[in-house]
Amino acid sequence: MFGQAALWIEAVGSLYILGYVLAGLAALLRGPAASRLIRARLLVAEGVLAGLNFKVAASLLKTIQLESWQQIALFVATFALRTVLKRFFVWEQRQLLARQRGEEAG
Repeated sequence: MFGQAALWIEAVGSLYILGYVLAGLAALLRGPAASRLIRARLLVAEGVLAGLNFKVAASLLKTIQLESWQQIALFVATFALRTVLKRFFVWEQRQLLARQRGEEAG
């Protein structure tokens, strides 16, 4: 029961990431040349952060079905990896915003 819901939630997260990656690609083709790359990277980082939230929610739904230590260890590893990735993308987003503010001021 929860497994099916988790799959749908995970699919939504994947589609969300895909949409932002496509928006990032479009940003590379439009707008002022100086800010294209930064804008594209910000879009992708934003999409990954939002998509990872869906994927974490799906993982939590799957925890309801944990029955062995191996399943618990796999969940912990998955959750840790997603947490590290999320922190990396938040850091990347902050770096890009700081760089963009510096270019606009200078």
